[in-house]
Amino acid sequence: MKKVITYGTFDLLHYGHINLLKRAKELGDYLIVALSTNEFNEVKGKKCYFSFDERKKLLESIRYVDLVIPENNWEQKVQDIEEFKVDIFVMGDDWKNKFDYLNDYCDVVYLGRTPEISTTKIKHELGLNKV
Repeated sequence: MKKVITYGTFDLLHYGHINLLKRAKELGDYLIVALSTNEFNEVKGKKCYFSFDERKKLLESIRYVDLVIPENNWEQKVQDIEEFKVDIFVMGDDWKNKFDYLNDYCDVVYLGRTPEISTTKIKHELGLNKV
């Protein structure tokens, strides 16, 4: 069984997220999503509209997602890859080259984003850009 992992906040879930998750799942048999906690998002300078539990429930309802785990810090990726015996690490191409060091543990794949949609754009258009 080939395992794939991806990381993200997945706030204000939209079709760009679904496209990314579908394409990530197509790379393997089992997709793990490491979902940033609200506390970790604050460290990153982000504030979520939905709580961690709400975002987790949304992700768990998507047929491409097999397991949702919490992302608590930047440093946990190697540990997650080893613990879950991950074969492929997937991120959006806006992170290109930032996770190449993980090639020592698994294959690293950067997927193109859906260009016309983003949570940042939605928040801006709704006047939630300060959220």
